[in-house]
Amino acid sequence: QVQLIESGGGLVQAGGSLRLSCEASGGTFSSLTMGWFRQAPGEERRFVAGIVWGRGQTRYSDSVRGRFTISRDNAKNTVYLQMDSLKPEDTAIYYCAAQPWALITGRATDFRSWGQGTQVTVSS
Repeated sequence: QVQLIESGGGLVQAGGSLRLSCEASGGTFSSLTMGWFRQAPGEERRFVAGIVWGRGQTRYSDSVRGRFTISRDNAKNTVYLQMDSLKPEDTAIYYCAAQPWALITGRATDFRSWGQGTQVTVSS
């Protein structure tokens, strides 16, 4: 079972940037797909971005494409989410997740391991 620990959330003004980190341990990562999801109060958990660890293939939701960038550092077993041009509607708890096959489905039910979440708040 892969363990995931997120960090990097916080409060930022609209137009600002944050970088989230997700450190993974306890598994072989080359065959995993890593994803970032977010959940705002009263809403369902939604896919934000994903990356196939071994190939580096990425996918983004329409709401963040062009503003967010997902990447990974193999040496540090860490996945990042660089968030630029943040908007108040990006406010949510952000979760890192791992899916045990190399295909970015974007479905939360396909992801088997989850981090504890980190709060991102964007003020207007």
